[in-house]
Amino acid sequence: MSTGVQQAPVRPAGTAAVATMVLIVLVALALRPPFTAVAPLLEAIQRDLGVSNTFAGVLTTLPVVCLGVFAFVAPTLRQRFGDEKVVVGCLVVLLVGNSLRAAGSTWTLLAGTVVVGAGIAVANVALPGLIKRDFPHNIPVITAVYTVCLTLGGAFAASIVVPVGTALGSAWQAPLGVLAVPVLVALVISAFVLRRGSGAPPQPSRPGLLWRTPLAWQVTAFMGLQSAMAYVVFGWLPTMLQGRGMSAELSGLALGIQAAVQSIGSLAVPVLCRRFRDQRPISTVLAICIALGFAGILVGPASGVWPSVIVLGVAQGASFGLALTVIGLRAPDSDTAAALSGMAQGIGYLIAATGPLLIGLLHDLAGTWTAPLALLMACCAAWLISGLLACRHRQVPSRAARRSRHNTPVTRFHRGETAGRVG
Repeated sequence: MSTGVQQAPVRPAGTAAVATMVLIVLVALALRPPFTAVAPLLEAIQRDLGVSNTFAGVLTTLPVVCLGVFAFVAPTLRQRFGDEKVVVGCLVVLLVGNSLRAAGSTWTLLAGTVVVGAGIAVANVALPGLIKRDFPHNIPVITAVYTVCLTLGGAFAASIVVPVGTALGSAWQAPLGVLAVPVLVALVISAFVLRRGSGAPPQPSRPGLLWRTPLAWQVTAFMGLQSAMAYVVFGWLPTMLQGRGMSAELSGLALGIQAAVQSIGSLAVPVLCRRFRDQRPISTVLAICIALGFAGILVGPASGVWPSVIVLGVAQGASFGLALTVIGLRAPDSDTAAALSGMAQGIGYLIAATGPLLIGLLHDLAGTWTAPLALLMACCAAWLISGLLACRHRQVPSRAARRSRHNTPVTRFHRGETAGRVG
């Protein structure tokens, strides 16, 4: 049974669907570089600005906090301006933020990081609703394209910022400034694409309905724990590998390879979702693979470090794609998908921000990687449990259905755990 009586989703016209796909690809390519480009430049930033390790920690954690904080404003912006205008507006914000970060001072670096984080946060929330609206029958496939573009954009940026800085004779300002160039190109093309947008205006939001739904909290935990482990890798993988005797150059290469192979995992998600109507087997296997990857990197034999990096990268790419896919699959319509995306990513990224901080704190206190590994194993176990709940074949209540409850009884949406089965 469905969660309620709804009209069949309307497929966008051919040109509108292509326009939406172009918009998704262009924005996705621009969202990850502001994060991955900083880690290879962090030592140069500290040396040039004379800032402490604490400042470096703030600089790497601040974007994740912004992802959580600004995600909550995305549904309101979406209702006011519509999906396409919000997403293109995020490109404008990214352009400003990247330019600020390249200005060269401590305060413009921090201010630009906040601006960049705000733009990425809003785009992260709006895009799942856009995918649900225009591609309701192909959510895993389109989400896979989106996540592949995210990972490839991030991997490419991480691999070129240092050579770009060397070529331009700039330690870090010019490489961060160069990130604004592809954003500008994406903005110009997307502004043209915007004229061919599709879909009806979003409906007014009722976020309180989701906050009272257990399934929505399970999806939020699934997203948050996945993100926490991902940002631990972004922030600490080179340091972990250097602790195993790997050089700084090789550890940086390992981070780039780990980010690149995530695209393989992302591409596997739609194939797996076709084979498994229930996503719980997928999330369970991924949780085990992530645990094995971390264990192999931190305590496994030296010969197994590189295979562990690959396993971890593929599994984390698939887990990120699955988390975004689950948001779309658990929502019955695009408005609910955007609201669920705002809740899952808003709270989820605030959870994620604690991951790198806790790993650093435990490592400083213990002086070894044993305690951090124990925390990562606990995160994997918690993510496995949240996946068993969030990946069931169910949907949260539709906000559209609640608005028309005089036509559809509310009790149909609150059976079991306030979420009906899909099918």
